Amino acid sequence: MDSDPCHQGGGVLYTLLNLKSMKMLVFAGALVCALTYQASSQTNYDPDGTVNLATNADPTFNPWSPNAFAESNLLNTLIFSSLTRWDRNFKPVPDLATSWKVSADGLKWRFNLRKGVTWHDGVAFTAADVGFTFNDIALNQKLGANHSGEYDPVSRVNIVNDYAVDFILKQPYASLPSYLSYFVGILPKHKFAGVSDPWNFNAFNKEQPIGTGPFKLTRRVAGSVIELTRYENYWGGTPKVKTIVFKVIPDANAQLAQLLAGDLDLISLANANTVERVKSDKNLVVNAQTQNLYYWISLNQTDPRLTDVRVRQALLYALDRPAMIKSILNGYGQVATGPIAPVQKAYYNNKVAKYPYDPEKARALLKEAGWTPGPDGVLQKNGKPFVISMPTGSYQQLVPITLLVQQYWKSIGVTADIKTIEWNSYIQQVVVKREYEASVAWWFTPADPDVLPYYAAAEAGGGYNIPGYKNPQLDKLLVAGRNVTSQKERVVIYNQAQELMANELPYLYLWYPQSLVAKNKRLNGLSNANLTSDFQSASHWYVSR
Repeated sequence: MDSDPCHQGGGVLYTLLNLKSMKMLVFAGALVCALTYQASSQTNYDPDGTVNLATNADPTFNPWSPNAFAESNLLNTLIFSSLTRWDRNFKPVPDLATSWKVSADGLKWRFNLRKGVTWHDGVAFTAADVGFTFNDIALNQKLGANHSGEYDPVSRVNIVNDYAVDFILKQPYASLPSYLSYFVGILPKHKFAGVSDPWNFNAFNKEQPIGTGPFKLTRRVAGSVIELTRYENYWGGTPKVKTIVFKVIPDANAQLAQLLAGDLDLISLANANTVERVKSDKNLVVNAQTQNLYYWISLNQTDPRLTDVRVRQALLYALDRPAMIKSILNGYGQVATGPIAPVQKAYYNNKVAKYPYDPEKARALLKEAGWTPGPDGVLQKNGKPFVISMPTGSYQQLVPITLLVQQYWKSIGVTADIKTIEWNSYIQQVVVKREYEASVAWWFTPADPDVLPYYAAAEAGGGYNIPGYKNPQLDKLLVAGRNVTSQKERVVIYNQAQELMANELPYLYLWYPQSLVAKNKRLNGLSNANLTSDFQSASHWYVSR
């Protein structure tokens, strides 16, 4: 197979991993693109159309930078192509790779690359760019690249020829094609020649990135606006939208106001209570999208108070999560039991330990752990009050969630000392430096049960293991999940892993939300199934006349 089903004419073929035999099947699926992009042949559109979007902070134009997170991810998918991308069901389909297959022992993946692709500066894309992205950036342990923990099983990437690479593995990695779709754009080797520190390469990361995606950066005003213009020579065909403008708007209410005024075309609704207000506008529509997403509270495991599982369980018993879902999400979500969301029907295990709202149970567990009420009602131990430093980022729902958590914990004698900080500063303090004791955030991950990068002991103190939780038994289970070949075996392993995580609570699991996306009806060409795959296929967007 050497054509992308959604961009080339003729039959549609894409590869699916048969986990039972570890062989690749070729699957005919023309209907996938027909359903997802019904409007791709639309002719009644504005060829000079502009789409106005929002980002909450200045982005970093390098998907591998440790500073590139939520404010950068979707924007970067417009600039950088990946080897694979997700379809509307979160399954990997071709992007810069046209096909892939795994060896019989599961230790080598061959990816055949697309020919005729050029970077935004006109230079040809080749396997050398893939080799550089992984060997020099992702696998360079000295750099600590964003997403690097996802590629721990990869030993190196061998260049077979200009249009083929082999991922050589230390151990089988069944979910590799899916993770290659997860915000890991390929970087241009020629632009980084002679650059010793890729994270301080501001000429690229902040000013003029070069990608192979459908849009290129043409203007940036720090703290204000980012303007992207279609790349006429995009390998998937000239995008139908001419310009995409991102406005830097940190405040969710301000984003909503601009959407209602017609100044923005699409936002994620931070407050579900505004849904009816948005729906009442004849120019707008709201789509509730189910994703592989869960919110959590991370408790820093370098704090000995929080390594006691009784304390973690007590802090979760103290939260009325159904009431929080009703208040924060207007009911658009369900209580989380672990990191594998219900959208993964084959793997989701609901028969695990649960923590219904029970403040008396919480108090009893804390007492058992040695915490007793002080004269002011705040719990204390060895003469020290139970005060938890809890920074929160100024981003969508994080502040109201944190304030509710503060009130619930106060009712059982635990004080949360909240400090609200700007999003990029929050990333530096909590994610990079780990200077916190508790914090609310979320993970949006590939729709595969492989969550090893987020829980591996080796990632404690860095990477995605934000709490720094370490458990050899959990590591063993999650590694085994990557090694087995059949779905049946994987289900057994990941059920055990979910039971362990529900008991131990590496994170305090809050809820699986439905993502609420509000869109102006003039913007079309989206599948409305999930926002990530829509951004990865933004060349199909168009603005109605």
